[in-house]
Amino acid sequence: MTNPHLRNEYPRPQFVRDAWMSLNGEWEFEFDDQGIGEKEAWYAGHEFSRKINVPFCYQSQLSGIGDPAAHDQVWYRRTFDVPETGPSGRLLLHFGAVDYEAKVWVNGRLVAMHEGGHTPFTADITDVLAEGENTVVVKATDYSRDVSVPRGKQYWEDQSAGIFYTRTTGIWQSVWLEPVPETRIDRIRLIPDIDKNDIGLEVFLSGHHASAEVSLKAVITFHGELVTEDCYSLSQASGRRVIHLDDFNDHGLGRWWTPERPNLYDLELTLLVDGTAVDTVQSYFGMRKISVEAGKLHFNNRSYYMKLVLDQGYFPEGLLTAPSDDDLRRDVELTKEMGFNGVRKHQKIEDPRYLYWADKLGLLVWGEMANAYEFTESYVGRMTREWMQAVERDFNHPCIVAWVPLNESWGVTNIIVDKQQQYHALSLYHLTKSLDPTRPVISNDGWELVTTDLVTIHDYEWRKEALEERYAAVESALTVKPGNRMILVPGFPYEGQPILVTEFGGISFKVNEWEGWGYSGAENEEDFALRLKNVIVPMLQSPVVQGFCYTQLTDVEQEINGLLTYDRKPKLPLETIRAIVAGS
Repeated sequence: MTNPHLRNEYPRPQFVRDAWMSLNGEWEFEFDDQGIGEKEAWYAGHEFSRKINVPFCYQSQLSGIGDPAAHDQVWYRRTFDVPETGPSGRLLLHFGAVDYEAKVWVNGRLVAMHEGGHTPFTADITDVLAEGENTVVVKATDYSRDVSVPRGKQYWEDQSAGIFYTRTTGIWQSVWLEPVPETRIDRIRLIPDIDKNDIGLEVFLSGHHASAEVSLKAVITFHGELVTEDCYSLSQASGRRVIHLDDFNDHGLGRWWTPERPNLYDLELTLLVDGTAVDTVQSYFGMRKISVEAGKLHFNNRSYYMKLVLDQGYFPEGLLTAPSDDDLRRDVELTKEMGFNGVRKHQKIEDPRYLYWADKLGLLVWGEMANAYEFTESYVGRMTREWMQAVERDFNHPCIVAWVPLNESWGVTNIIVDKQQQYHALSLYHLTKSLDPTRPVISNDGWELVTTDLVTIHDYEWRKEALEERYAAVESALTVKPGNRMILVPGFPYEGQPILVTEFGGISFKVNEWEGWGYSGAENEEDFALRLKNVIVPMLQSPVVQGFCYTQLTDVEQEINGLLTYDRKPKLPLETIRAIVAGS
């Protein structure tokens, strides 16, 4: 099978070690529709009849299979030679994302089990390795018809329809090996404080020995120029340090991170054991602050108008997986070229490579959980565990400026009257704040909000006059019922939070043979531009609205309400869209 789309870029760009080995590419593959693979010990030996191109799911064209039907148990196998690990080294096997449950065997030994279709996991496989060739086998289990499983936009029927798209089963982000030392840096948390010009550094170690003298050296540079250097002892397996950045940082000339000036500091961390360097990790951070002050949304201590576009993160040939790193970068560039300063990543915990480009090129991102559709107690556990993993994975990205655990009451359809579902939304709000007190949290984006940092409204009204009237005052904005839904759940009064319209527009415009739908239709380019103006201008002119999120960046499958086609061709000249978004 030829492989023009081999995803070989470094998968974890905010925590980089020099030595690593990609396991992307051709794997052996098998459907297990009878569910017999584990009973027959396929992990120990089996004739696999197919090949698949990892990390593309079997439903996608780029996988080499392209079968949209439901096959809820699938198996993968490939061999690898062990990269050099050093005398006391360990070898880690990383998975970016496997939808929905994964079991992993190396040389017939179970090394990992993971639940959650969007979050990463790692296995230390050192103790099961053999000389020469080794075999890794993955069993992925999906639940295509179970709507209580967090799934995002993946449809539970065979053919995509409405606002739902083709499912993803199995491996859909990179798989890779990483040789590491016994004592190593496991993960870090970076907490910028622009008011004091400090960066908070929290370090978590693996293989820490109390008898050894362990210290950490941090070197911070900006565009290659040394800013500060710090070295300190670690007596525990984790430690916190606040490092002052002795440089100039305001009046538009400094080094704060913004979409307009995406300044990044580079960070090199070296772990020393008894004076000898054993592990080095490269990272980066941005100095920026998102806050709400007296009912105003502030970015870096100044009021800031968010102009976001809804981005589903789907690709025609790869579905949830971008064909290449360049495709992820291009999506960020196109978004910026159209005049938006951010995206709401919709119902998808996005590939870290996308977040890297948003950090580097300057684009705000609202991080959103892939929701389920039915409330059960087991759903609560699944949802909560995966969301915690997502917040931990993406915490350090400066581009992420808001968290959205729930969207439009998906999974909590009776939240307006059901106390249990209200408690669930409240628990997610407070849990997210407890994991990350630095960013606003939206408890239920769109409507039926409980306690929330921002009041966000979804409104597909297309008439200019109606929108102008609706968003002329706080009271009219909050009493309107788009989709016949109340904005706030009774018992949760409005407390002066910033108001944003975080889904609107959705204008369909058919520019090729692709059939589909939208919330209102344009006849031609001129009509499309006028309709775009008619929904965006009332937002910009409203004395109430502090930001918006236009639906949507691209057409997706049967939806033709994108500013770009599904293959990323603009439906209007980019400069025309940019002028409308700017209000000129």
